[in-house]
Amino acid sequence: MSNRPSPCVVDTNVVLVANRLSNDASVECIQTCARRLREICNGGHVVVDDLMRIFNEYRSKTLRKKGQREAGDEFVLWVITNLWNPDRCTQVKLNPKQTDEQDFDEFPDHVHLKSFDRSDRVFVAVANAHPKHPKILAACDTDHWFHREALAESGITVDFLCEADVRRLAKQKGYE
Repeated sequence: MSNRPSPCVVDTNVVLVANRLSNDASVECIQTCARRLREICNGGHVVVDDLMRIFNEYRSKTLRKKGQREAGDEFVLWVITNLWNPDRCTQVKLNPKQTDEQDFDEFPDHVHLKSFDRSDRVFVAVANAHPKHPKILAACDTDHWFHREALAESGITVDFLCEADVRRLAKQKGYE
């Protein structure tokens, strides 16, 4: 039995911020996201879905064809390399609902999560489907912030890497 690091689910917004592709992120937030992704690459463990939705989102939104690679690009390359390495990556089975391909049987059934962003449901479903319910790493995602209490009540923990930024953005959107 291997001594695996604690698994985590990495929301694509962390990768985008680490790649400096978010206008909403402070310099501190960019640095924090880049550091966390490097930590994962240096011995971490990520959890993704068996349908490859998270992986394909990482790949389509981040990998640069030209220019200097940023921490987010390096993380995506690490995921490509480790996708089938059970010591570094776990793929959990997800079951999309027949009525909505962006919703999953594994997404928590909580009245206050009905309005949760459809495109981010995959991250929550993955965390919920994994037996250890790993933390979701999030950067500036106000939807995770707005729903943080309902997520917590459902056993989902979100690690807000950029809490000052997400609080500022939530306040701008009227969530605070």
